[in-house]
Amino acid sequence: MYPAELVLPMKAELVNHGFEDLNTPELVDQAMKQEGTTLLVLNSVCGCSAGTARPGVIMAVETATKKPSRCVTSFAGFDSDAVKQARTYLMPYPPSSPCIALLKDGQLVHMIERHMIEGRSAQMIAANLTNAFEQYC
Repeated sequence: MYPAELVLPMKAELVNHGFEDLNTPELVDQAMKQEGTTLLVLNSVCGCSAGTARPGVIMAVETATKKPSRCVTSFAGFDSDAVKQARTYLMPYPPSSPCIALLKDGQLVHMIERHMIEGRSAQMIAANLTNAFEQYC
């Protein structure tokens, strides 16, 4: 489990941009089972991926014409039970953090795994998400 001093500023980066913090399995279930589109970010301390994932996600949500109904996040290595529950909605994808998922009416429709984030700029991640928003939102 990562220390709060390390995690909380990274959590705040998304929460301060309108993402709901899902820190219990119950909150995850409530969010994932809603109608409409849900953008889920499983946040991470990984500098090589999360360092561009968070800005890319924020850029996509702030600039896209079509947007998800709700944006939510849980933090791997900190919100362990919530992340474990969130991953049940991301099957058949293996655990990956950070990762970004778009669900429509509770069904996974778009997934960006860690290996698709590594080495990509925030702009590339935002473009990927914007395209998914256009298709599914």
